[in-house]
Formats: sequence, structure tokens, C-alpha cells
Amino acid sequence: MKTTPTSRRDFIKAAATVGGGLWLGFNWYSSEAAPLPLTALDAAGLAEAPLRFNSFLSIGSDGIITIFSPNPEVGQGIKTAFPIIVADELDADWSKVRVEQAPLDSKKFERQVTGGSGAIKHSWTRLRQAGATARHMLVATAASRWNVPAAECTTDKGVVFHKASNRKLTYSELANDAAKQTVPTNVALKDPKQFTLIGTSIPNVDNKSIVTGKPQYGIDFYREGMLFAMVQRPPAFGLKLKSMDASAAKAMPGITDVVALRNGVAVVGKSTWAVKKAREKVKIEWEKISDAPLESTTDHDRMFKELLDKPSATVRRKDGDPDAAFASANRIIKAEYQCPLLPHSPLEPMNFFAHVRPDGVELVGSSQTPDRARGDTAKLLNIAPETVSVELTRMGGGFGRRLHSDYAVEAAEVSSLVKAPVKVIWTREDDMTGGSYRPACRYRFEAAIDAQNNVIGYRLRGVGINAGNPTREDNFPSGAIPNLLIDSHDIKSPVTTFPWRAPITNFLAFAEQSFLDEVSAAVGKDPVQFRLDLLAQAKKSPVGAIKYDIDRMEAVIKLAAEKSNWGKNGSVKQGFSVYFSHNSYVAMVAEVVTEKGKPVLQKVHAVGDCGVVINLSGARQQMTGAVVDGLGHALYGKLTLKDGAPEQRNFDGFRLIRMNEIPEVDVHFVNNGIDPTGLGEPALPPTGPAVANAMFKATGVRFRSQPFVEQEGSVW
Repeated sequence: MKTTPTSRRDFIKAAATVGGGLWLGFNWYSSEAAPLPLTALDAAGLAEAPLRFNSFLSIGSDGIITIFSPNPEVGQGIKTAFPIIVADELDADWSKVRVEQAPLDSKKFERQVTGGSGAIKHSWTRLRQAGATARHMLVATAASRWNVPAAECTTDKGVVFHKASNRKLTYSELANDAAKQTVPTNVALKDPKQFTLIGTSIPNVDNKSIVTGKPQYGIDFYREGMLFAMVQRPPAFGLKLKSMDASAAKAMPGITDVVALRNGVAVVGKSTWAVKKAREKVKIEWEKISDAPLESTTDHDRMFKELLDKPSATVRRKDGDPDAAFASANRIIKAEYQCPLLPHSPLEPMNFFAHVRPDGVELVGSSQTPDRARGDTAKLLNIAPETVSVELTRMGGGFGRRLHSDYAVEAAEVSSLVKAPVKVIWTREDDMTGGSYRPACRYRFEAAIDAQNNVIGYRLRGVGINAGNPTREDNFPSGAIPNLLIDSHDIKSPVTTFPWRAPITNFLAFAEQSFLDEVSAAVGKDPVQFRLDLLAQAKKSPVGAIKYDIDRMEAVIKLAAEKSNWGKNGSVKQGFSVYFSHNSYVAMVAEVVTEKGKPVLQKVHAVGDCGVVINLSGARQQMTGAVVDGLGHALYGKLTLKDGAPEQRNFDGFRLIRMNEIPEVDVHFVNNGIDPTGLGEPALPPTGPAVANAMFKATGVRFRSQPFVEQEGSVW
């Protein structure tokens, strides 16, 4: 496997010099391909080709197959998974496949976004058709040469065979003539039983570059002559720039300029160290945006409690007659759960390169939404989006933070002011205090129980800081309980929030699944059987809309119970959870043992149903990583505010999970053969509740807030 970082300009230049071969441009809107013989194209011809390309597949005369991966790579393995899908349908020799990162091109690509665990689901059929179309054209070419029916030909590892006559031709030998074929439509796809790459373990295509330290991340990007910039932003939410004195900073060595921005002051110079030291010398006066007091975490806590008790809220879902159910209940179970703000904290802090020129803008960097970066830059500079190019680098983490475009637009703003190419770099403190946090939320749950220990009513109220809707009203157990009310409040705040890995469900799952455990204990039922009974009730007598797949949820529950030997080892205390998010289902069993008189989290069994697994190695890593991420933030993650200012500024104050605290993670997948769904996020939400429920079994302590380490009775 060969990987080569490239730009669109380099790609066009290389394409014009390749001797022969077949290029197929795949239109992902129609999943049709059109051939472009390289011998008939120069660089300008390729650039101006009338076809609406969304992906390129090339077969060179040297036997190398190049597959472009258009979606941003943030560590979820998409740069490996997309080519695997194409290559499998193509019957390519994986050892001769080269993967290239495509630049932003909204005319040729669809959904160049990494977020919401939706890339594979969106592109699965399109990518398969792309590979299958190319294979069909190559087979047709070989059959024509041999004067045999195409149905008698087979393919394997980049070769077309006619076994009856013992003849074979490589794809590279067929490429030029294949380019003259009429592009077929509605080509038959493989039976999944014929997959040779999909479902196997294939190393990430960037592994060698990563372990050998080759530049590929945004933070690595360098261009001769570019300047560096750091920005001093408001120290508290609710402040804005009033005035500045930059005379001392401008006099420092290596500093070329200090400029005021819409949201701060940028210090520009010849090195990151020079601008970092000079930034400390800028005297800035800030002023409040409004007369409202600057918010603290204690203010948010007070507002949470007030709104939970407020008589009315925005109704998200109502089934049956909840008031009557609670009025007639034999008893009512009630609990509240709360989570704090969280920074995204990717290993690679925010950074972006921009060069604003009279003829257009060049952006280079790590972005989950490059089209947003382009559009917002164009809006800032009042230019046409088509004049802004975006080159994508690999991302050193994102978790939703790089869905935002602020740091890319900031680079463009600085470049436009200083009239030079500039790379803006955030420090860790900038990154952690710069906002775009996971919303803080509080939930109140109530369950009405009748005399026969049946759940006859369910109420959930959620309150969040800039969370929009802090609930997911159609998720389980909705549809399984006859009388249900889910409503919410949203607190508007100057504190900026943004999607954080598995938005909303990252904590809501903890609250919901912990509460269901409390209810199951109160009615004297096994936690696993309690959930299965609710699902059976939803299947037999559904109430309102059922927007989750009951059979798929049952399957992961039963497999998790099987793989963990649920309830069969008395010396191990087990906790259970199951959750549906991003179109996938994950069930977990956490196991706690006693060592030297102290409960210790020993193992987590995770069972996922994401449909067809593309790359088994990558899928296992996604599940394991989500468990570690979910566990670490449930245990330790917390960001607090004092008068609008974040109190945790670096990893000395914001605790992350450590290697020796990570349990064994046992991963399994349900093999149901359905089209693939998301996997980057679904395993995070059920992690916290599985661990909390296991710890309750071991200690008798219920965890109702995060981080766990701060809750009374915590063993961590």
C-alpha cells in the first residue's frame, strides 16, 4: 500500500504525465462513471472536463490503481475504508492500490464531511457501484479481445481470467481499451459472500507515515515565506475588545505586525515562539458585551434547578396520559443526573494556513467541514466561494471541534489584514479556553409503577446550556411505555457550545441507562431482562412512533449477555447498558472485581451492530477508542467557569484517563449483512452507564453526575 499526500494541482500535473491508463470519474449523485483516457488529456483538459466527478479511480500502465478518498480523515479510518469498498468491487490487488486524499471540490464530490458517523452509510452503495462499473468495463474489454462471452470471464487481484482457454490479462493491459467502452449503468454488485477485502483486517493506509513522523497533519504544514500568528482572544465569555497598546510587542524581534480582529488581537511574526512571547506584551482592555453579569458554573447550576421545577417546558413527545398514570401510580421512582461543560481537547490544537491573494484564497489545514470553512471565509471577505480553495490534511483529533470553521476563518482574516500567507496556531490553553464546549445538561427522570410492578408512566425533562433540544425523545424506551412525556428547556448563554462526540447522547445515554437500572432494581427485575421485556412490549403493543429497530437492539443485548456470561460469575459484579445512536446499536457489560478490598474495573464487553463491517481492524479500534474516551470523560472530565472565564486551562487541571486505568475491552459485532451504519460515535454513549451500573453492584453507590471522581462515595 502506498500513500502520497497531494494537492489538486499536483494531481492534475501527475495525471497529464501518466503514460496511458484509464481514469474513471464517478458521479456520486447518479453513481455512474465516465472514462477519460489519459493520453487524450492535458492538465487543462482534465481540469475543465465537463463530467461532474466525485471520486477518481485510475488504473495506470504500471499496474498501480489510484483511489481518491474525498472525506476528511480525523482518525476514524475513512481514508482506508472508502478505498477498501471500491477496491473490493473492483477486485483490485490491494498491494497495488495507492490512496490519495482529495481536496475540497463540491462540484465533484458530495458530502465532504466528517461528522455524525454518516460517511460510510451515505457512500456505501455509491462506492460499490464505482468499483463494480470499472470491473465491468475491464471484463468487457478482455472478453472482446478474446471473442468470448463476458459471463465466462472472472476477475481476481487486478487480473481478468478466461479459465476455459487458460488466458488472462492484467487491468493495466486492458486500461486503455477499457477507456473506449460505453459506460454501463446499473451494474450488478457483488454478493456479500464474494467480498475479499470488506470485513477483513487491513492496516490504516497512513500507518507508516504516522509512525515515521512524516508531515501530514495541519500542524505539520509549512510553506517557505509564510508568517505565523497567535491570537489573544477575550479571557471570559461575554467580553469584547475595547482597546489595545501593541507598541511593546511590535518592538520585539521577529514580529512583523499586530492587528485587531473581530474577536481579539493577532500577533504576527516569523516563528511561533516569537509571536507567543510578543503576545504576552500586548496591553489589551476588554469590555462587557452587555449589562448581564458574566456567568459562572454556579449560575448554571441554579438555572438548571429552577427550570426543572418550572411548570411548563417545550414538549418533545407525549404518549397516552402521563398525568393520569402518575396520579394512579402505586409508587414513583425519581432521579436527577447532571454533566458539566467539556472541551474537545484533540491532541492537535487548532491551526490553519491561509493565503488571501487578489485572485483568490488558499486554505490548508485540518477541517471536518471544509466546505463550511470555504463558505464562511468567502462571507467574511465578501468574495465568491469558488475563489476559495481548501486542501485537506489529516487531523490529529476533532471529536466535533473541527466541525467549526472559526479557526480557519481566523487565519483568512489575519492574512487579509497583513497581506501575506499566514498560519494561525492555537496553544493548548487557547484550545481549552476558546469555547465550543460540550453543553452542560441536567435531567430529571420519573417512572410511575403500578401495584404489579409494571412501568405505566415515564417522564423526562432535560435542561441544557445552548443545547437546543437536550433530549432524544424518540429513543428507547419511548414506544415501550404507554404513558410518556419528554420535554425540555434550553438556556441561552454567551458560552459557546458545539457538538461533542456523540452529541447530547454522550451523557443522555448515561442518565437514561442508569435510571433504567434504578427502575429495574426497584421492581426486582434483572437489568438485562428488564430491557428485553420493554422491547417485547414495544413490539407487541407499540405506543406512538418506534424510531429504533427493536430486533437489532434485542440482538446486541442478547449477544452482549452471551459473550460476558451475564450473571453467571458471582465474584464479578456486572453492569449493563444498551444504546442506539447514529443508526447503530451497542450493548455493553462492564465488569468490576475486588482487589485488595477495592473495586476495580477489569473488563468491558462491547457488542456493536453497525451492519457490514468494512475494515475489521479499524472497527475494533473505533469501538475500543470510544470506550476509552467515554470512560475517561465520565471519570474525570469537567470544565468550570468563574465570572465567564474557564478555570481549567491545560491538562494539569483537566484530567484525562491514563494508560493504567484502561480496562480490557472485548469487542464483538453482530453479523446481520445489512448496509453499514455509523461507528465513530455509537460506542461512547453506553460506556459510562455500564461502568456506573457495575460500580453500584460492587459498592451500593449510585453515580448520578459526572465526573465520577467528584461524586460522594467514589472509589476513584
